Amino acid sequence: MIGVLAAASLLRHRARTALAVAGVAVSAAMVLDMVMLSTGMRESFRSLLERGGFQVRVGPRGAMPFDGEATVGGGAGLLDTLRAIRGITMVAPVLGATLHAPQPGGAVAAFALGVIAGSQGDYVLQEGHEAVADGEVVLNDPMLAAVRRRVGDTLTLATGYDPQLRTFSGGRTLRIAGRVRFRYLAADQRGAALPLATLQAMGGDARRDRLSLVMLRVDPAADVEAIRAGIDAALPRVSALSTATALQQAEQRLSYFRQLAFILGSISLVVGFLLVTTIVTVSVHERVGEIAVMRAIGVSRRHVVQQVVLEGLVLSLAGSAGGLALGLVTARWLDSILATFPGLPESVDFFLFQSIPALAALGMLVLTGLAAGAIPAWRAATLPVAATLRREAVA
Repeated sequence: MIGVLAAASLLRHRARTALAVAGVAVSAAMVLDMVMLSTGMRESFRSLLERGGFQVRVGPRGAMPFDGEATVGGGAGLLDTLRAIRGITMVAPVLGATLHAPQPGGAVAAFALGVIAGSQGDYVLQEGHEAVADGEVVLNDPMLAAVRRRVGDTLTLATGYDPQLRTFSGGRTLRIAGRVRFRYLAADQRGAALPLATLQAMGGDARRDRLSLVMLRVDPAADVEAIRAGIDAALPRVSALSTATALQQAEQRLSYFRQLAFILGSISLVVGFLLVTTIVTVSVHERVGEIAVMRAIGVSRRHVVQQVVLEGLVLSLAGSAGGLALGLVTARWLDSILATFPGLPESVDFFLFQSIPALAALGMLVLTGLAAGAIPAWRAATLPVAATLRREAVA
């Protein structure tokens, strides 16, 4: 009976009920998106850093890896030293550079990585095979489109280019062995990867035996922080950064996004609360005579409260269901816009759906709806029956 009366009350004014559900859905979508934003970037950066299973990154002291021309000399000796450290199971050296592909009227530039195939964590192979042999290179889709090549073609690349004289230096003709997607490059950024020795040789004396970064995979039983501290103390030319430390630094930088998400999510909850409270209060005000008659014929206060609270609960549940769909669509749309942010890695997601936080957020909105319905429900249950009937009869 309570459900029938609540449904009849909501269906009596279908347009108003639909608008209320739509308003709650917008609030629910905002709450969901803010929860997805607060967790999405953190989990994306965590996933980005943990891919490949490398727990420590070693780079030139006092500079970020790939920051300008900052490199570490004596790369071969550095690799031997790192391999000799107990607990390190894999050493993956990387050299960064800019390569230029001669084209009619100029050149196409691309960020290039010199790696050792089989021990790298910078790209995912999508077609063909890795650049294993000297004279091979792999390119991503933006670079393939810019030079109008495909897997199996040859391409001339150079490490130096003078735009005024239009002359190249350190050039070689390489065969495109595969098509890849780089984990740390922006979606539209042109990229290439080739064997480390090939890139070092193309750079001449300026890059001979030099490295930009060394990624280390550590045995699960070893103490990662102890290994990192030991490298920092023993090798003054380099600095070591563990994944855990990098995540802590990322957490500090992303705290502003979490604060913003918390503020906007809280505002959305308040808006949803006020909306449900207003709609149910208006409904109760229109039916004070009906409620007084129900009380006069013996309907208990508890049943009146349950009916009114149920109306608020139905509005919240319907709005939350619509908000779930609306929030997912909005998050995908916003993510596609933010993915074009310059310099942002392609694999970083601003909005990440996780079932437990999402359900918790929508559950809070439903509880807010219950609380919103409780206020007019108490007013309806405490109406003075005789005075209300007399006033309604006179009116």
